[in-house]
Amino acid sequence: MQIDFHYYATYAMARCAGLNQDVAKRVATAAQFVDDNACPHDIEFPDGSSLSVEATAHHVADIANIDTKDQRDVWVPFHFLPGNQGESFTEKLICQKDSEIAKQMLDHYLPQSDKDYYLPLIGIMAHVYADTFSHYGFSGVSSRRNRVESHSFRFRNSGDEVKKFTQLKQQNFFAKYGNQLIRNIKSSVAEDLSGALGHGAVLTYPDAPYLEWCFDYEAYKEENAKQSGWRDNKQTFLEYCQKMHALFGQIAESNPEYSDAGATSQWSDIENKIIGIIAVRAEKQERIKAWQEAAQAGLFNTPETIPEYRDWNSDFDDIKECQGAHEAIKYPLYRFYQAASYHRWYVLRQLLPQHGLAVR
Repeated sequence: MQIDFHYYATYAMARCAGLNQDVAKRVATAAQFVDDNACPHDIEFPDGSSLSVEATAHHVADIANIDTKDQRDVWVPFHFLPGNQGESFTEKLICQKDSEIAKQMLDHYLPQSDKDYYLPLIGIMAHVYADTFSHYGFSGVSSRRNRVESHSFRFRNSGDEVKKFTQLKQQNFFAKYGNQLIRNIKSSVAEDLSGALGHGAVLTYPDAPYLEWCFDYEAYKEENAKQSGWRDNKQTFLEYCQKMHALFGQIAESNPEYSDAGATSQWSDIENKIIGIIAVRAEKQERIKAWQEAAQAGLFNTPETIPEYRDWNSDFDDIKECQGAHEAIKYPLYRFYQAASYHRWYVLRQLLPQHGLAVR
C-alpha cells in the first residue's frame, strides 16, 4: 500500500472508530513513516551516549536491499510478514493476507497501552497488517518464488484508461530506477533486486486500490501454482479498512483518554463511502484528495480536514544537536525507534519462532 492508505486511510479508520485527532495523527504518521524511515547512521552524543537508528525501509535502488541480513531485518518483519504456509522454508516466508501470524501480532500489541511508545507501535502494527492485504503472494527475501513472467499481466474491470495508466507506470518505474540499479550493482543482481525481492516484479500493482489483475509466477510449472488467480485490490483494501475500524474501536473503548465519541461511526454507516473512495481510478495524489474530500464532507460525522502527512525525518537533524540520548527521548522519532526495535525483536525472536520459523 502507499501513503493514501498507510496514512490517510489509517487516519480515517482511527477517527471513524472513535479515536481523537491527535491519536489518529500519531498512529497514522507512524504507519506511513515505516516506508519513509531510512536514516542510515547511528548518532553519537557529546556526553558519550548514543542512539541506535532503527531503519524500517530502504529506497528501491538501495544496495542494502540485496543484503540477506538486511532483508530479514527490514523487509520480513515490516513489509512481508511471513504466512507460514507450504512445505519449504521459502514457501513459509511468503506473506499471506490476514494470516494467523498477523492476527497473533494484533492480539499481542493491542493491550500494551502502558508502553511509552504504544501509539507508534500501533502505527507500525497497522502498516505491517495493511501490507498483508497488498503484498500477499510474495516474500521479503530474494527468492525465485517472487519471480513473475513479465508478459503475463492481465487486468479486469479496469477499463482501457487504467491499462494504459499501468503500462505508463511500468515504463516510468524502469526509466526512473533502471539505470540507477545497474549503476549500483551488477546486472545479474539488479534482476534479483527488481524481481526476486518482494513484489518488485509486479511493480506497484499490489498498491493500486482500484485494480483487478492477475499474473503468472515464473518458478512454478503446475498451472494451479503458476497462476496467481484474480486479485481484487478493491475487495482486499476494503477488508483491511473494516478490520482496522474494528481494531481501533477496541483501542478507543479500552483507553478512554484516546477516544472521541463524537467521531464514532458504525461500519455499516461508512462502508459505502469507503467503497467509493477505494474505487477512484487515479494516481495517489488524487486518491489522497478523495480521502480529504470525504473527511470534509462529514466522514467523521462533522466536517474535518485530515492533517497533511509530515514525516519525522526532521527530528533526526534536531536529535543530532542534543548533548545526550536523554534529551532525544522527547522526540516522536525516538519513540518510533523504540517501537520499531520492539517490533523487530518480537516478530523475529518471538512470534515467528513460535511457529517454527527461525528467520534471524
